[in-house]
Amino acid sequence: MKLKSLPSDERPREKLIKSGIQSLTNSELLAIILGSGTKKENVLSLSNRLLGNYNLKSISRASVSKLAKEHGIGIAKACQICACFELGRRTSSFSEENLEVKNAKDLVKMFSSEMSSLKQEQVKAIYLNSKNKIIKTETIFVGSFNESIINQREIFKIALEENASFIILIHNHPSGDPNPSMADIEATQEMLKSAEILKIPLIDNIIIGDKKYFSFKEKNLIV
Repeated sequence: MKLKSLPSDERPREKLIKSGIQSLTNSELLAIILGSGTKKENVLSLSNRLLGNYNLKSISRASVSKLAKEHGIGIAKACQICACFELGRRTSSFSEENLEVKNAKDLVKMFSSEMSSLKQEQVKAIYLNSKNKIIKTETIFVGSFNESIINQREIFKIALEENASFIILIHNHPSGDPNPSMADIEATQEMLKSAEILKIPLIDNIIIGDKKYFSFKEKNLIV
């Protein structure tokens, strides 16, 4: 059945306009993103089939090449899906300038959606002023968190340029397990030594897992 054959209140776009976006199902939202179906399958049927092959979380993490292999999707629609989820992740981690950080949970709330879905480790440095307000966030490295490759010089160069009073590091574990590895512990210890010399304290190192996190400060590994 063509989508135009459905009653207007059952068509995703018309339903959104009339009843608001909260009234739409996941399938209807995805149908709006896709825009059109195929000659043999309307966009709502295509959306339902795609959600039958994936759950919402797995779609959000799927690559363009993987999604493009699904019948009726192709490169263009796969790009639309990936772009939509990436915008969602970036929005969820958006922080207003001068947002105060009171504890690790504040940063976990800001970055968990974005970082828990990454397939590689990503290290970010959060720079704070004397009132614990964010003045800059910088992605320092993509790869394994290791003291031999983490660019401490770059981290502290930015801190000096921004006149930062404190630094917090945050990175993800793609495995979903936030517990620190030996490399995490050793890298943190090396950072603490440099921070002490330069008198710009490293006040926490936070590891993002799957719906869990690990804070070196909360575990008294940074005092």
